[in-house]
Amino acid sequence: MTEDVYTRLREFLDNLPGGYPATESGVELNILKKLFTPERAEIKMNLTPMPEPVAQIAPRLGMDEAQAAETLEAMAQDGLILRLRAGDQAMYGAVSYMVGIYEFQIKTIDRELSEMMEEYLPHIGGIWKSRTKQLRIVPVGTSVEGDKQVATYNQVQEIIKGKELMAVAPCICTKEQEQLGNKCDRPQERCILFDSFAQFYLDNGMARQIDEKELADLLKMGEEEALVFSPTNSKEIMNICLCCKCCCAMLGMLSKFERPADQILSSYQAKIDPDACVLCGTCEDRCQIQAINEGDDSYEVDTARCIGCGVCVPTCPEEAISMVDKEQSDTVPENFLEMQFKLAAERGVG
Repeated sequence: MTEDVYTRLREFLDNLPGGYPATESGVELNILKKLFTPERAEIKMNLTPMPEPVAQIAPRLGMDEAQAAETLEAMAQDGLILRLRAGDQAMYGAVSYMVGIYEFQIKTIDRELSEMMEEYLPHIGGIWKSRTKQLRIVPVGTSVEGDKQVATYNQVQEIIKGKELMAVAPCICTKEQEQLGNKCDRPQERCILFDSFAQFYLDNGMARQIDEKELADLLKMGEEEALVFSPTNSKEIMNICLCCKCCCAMLGMLSKFERPADQILSSYQAKIDPDACVLCGTCEDRCQIQAINEGDDSYEVDTARCIGCGVCVPTCPEEAISMVDKEQSDTVPENFLEMQFKLAAERGVG
């Protein structure tokens, strides 16, 4: 019976937008056994992706409201379910494993979970088959600065406007790699959160609140460190990940594709002016996806690999690199919920 509850929980998670595929080794079940007791697994499967107030959930759990509230809050604190707030009322819902449960293990991730995740990541990579992704790529700020043709939802400075609550948390990918003995030399605090996601992280003690000045400093650091800016795949964003190739699970999976540019939503690609290039190699060093190669007379962009992050642009001493529009048939969802609904529909779940 204990094994059965974890098999059912895996199936439940696989029917959420992010997916949770089975493997021959069963590593995905071992992850669930580490994170969930059998009782908590049953509770998780009684939740819906759309957060609900405790009063609606309690009857399904066979608990009174006080007991349900205590149990659900404990699970939210452990990053196993999502908690949103509507005024003073807490609402709870089921959340995908990625993006979701895994990222919420900032305080507790250890070597065992890190090793299991490294084994499981290639299997989670199957979710790339869906046209809609949970994250997208926007160019670093100065790479498109002053370009009036750039849509506001593709400009970092525009998509963070009007955010009332902001927080920063350690990157789960860097924490995982640190557990495996691969400490990143870039700052670890680089998962930027907004609004309800920021509140969730703050309530759980996983992040600290920041103001507009520190947000600007973080974005500047990201550009200087050649980090890829990867926000929620929606116009109204919930987070921005600042990603490096040595740690980031997304970049790691992307880099294994022959054509990474086809696997992620991005509206731009880099272009090098061969007449201006002096073959200094700075752009190749900064590229996180191996999309820039040395040619006979200048460096060249492999358009099949370029994901339009723009980290190569601001440090080119000859200003030989620019960002150009990329033919893109996909549209950016309006908000997080629309993105999740699209992803679920494409996967035929939910």
